Amino acid sequence: MTEMIALSNTVLAYGGLAMMGASAVFVFDYYTSKSLAPFIRRFGLHLAFLVTLCAMTLTLVYSEIFGFVPCGLCWSQRIFMFPQLFLTGAALYFRDALVARYGIVLSIPGLLFALYQHYLQMGGSEFIVCPTSGGGDCAERILFAFGFMTFPLLAASLFIFLIVLYAYYLSATKKVS
Repeated sequence: MTEMIALSNTVLAYGGLAMMGASAVFVFDYYTSKSLAPFIRRFGLHLAFLVTLCAMTLTLVYSEIFGFVPCGLCWSQRIFMFPQLFLTGAALYFRDALVARYGIVLSIPGLLFALYQHYLQMGGSEFIVCPTSGGGDCAERILFAFGFMTFPLLAASLFIFLIVLYAYYLSATKKVS
């Protein structure tokens, strides 16, 4: 089991770097050529759905299969991430482009919770008490790769990716309608 967790942590760390890179590419493309706009317009919600499905599944694997107890800040991040799976799924079914607005609204507080928890896990001092939720410690590192990648930074990169993707998607779909 320990080897599986180590492998999962490594794959997730690289996934976090990939999301950071993709976010940077989307921002750069948006402000330069907008060559990705047709892709984003066609597959943006599919991508958001896939990313949130993976995130939800992996957080549940870590807590329910690997046995890591989520802390209060982890639960706070889940509160802002889990609904996005169902919102993007419904938006795909009903072909509703405006769901991206709600995704941005949900991603901003999730990002703030994730950045604060990353700050704690990198040795920062608490200025907001970690909410208790059954034993998880907000400052405990379950994942620590490359000297900076933690689970909260992984969540932050997810929320940043979603914010950038949704904003680009809104812009790409407005020009078509």
